Amino acid sequence: MPFTPSSPVTGGAQTGLTAPTYTLLADVAPAAHGKQYAVSALGGTQTGVEVHSISNPFTITAFKVASPKSLPSVHPVTGVLSNVPKNNFKWVVRKGVEVMSGQPRQIAIFTLNMDVPAGADVQDPESIRAALSLLVGALSGESADTGDLLIQNVL
Repeated sequence: MPFTPSSPVTGGAQTGLTAPTYTLLADVAPAAHGKQYAVSALGGTQTGVEVHSISNPFTITAFKVASPKSLPSVHPVTGVLSNVPKNNFKWVVRKGVEVMSGQPRQIAIFTLNMDVPAGADVQDPESIRAALSLLVGALSGESADTGDLLIQNVL
């Protein structure tokens, strides 16, 4: 799987973080069809942010399709293709967070699912790449606003 982020990763702009970077260390994913990295060092100014530990995880994991699906046969009479299956790719970031002083940390989980219809990888790969390009660009460009949304719940 070509998920090999260059380390350190330059983080997106966020309110209260100055030039954040994240040094990654290869880790073992929770499933065989995944690849995981743990944050072993921080760069920039990130007051209050901690690196990965057992009780305070900070990981990023990418999962490929566990059981790849292909297109079914078209209906013999109508020639219509129905019920096109989707191949699910997923990214997950886990970060331990403090919810109350003196209480055990909880784990915040950020999940990005990418469902690609079977056959599109062959028939229309450029559209898949364009969709991902838009998603990554929008997330990067809206990083601080999305962080503010998660804190303030204002769109």
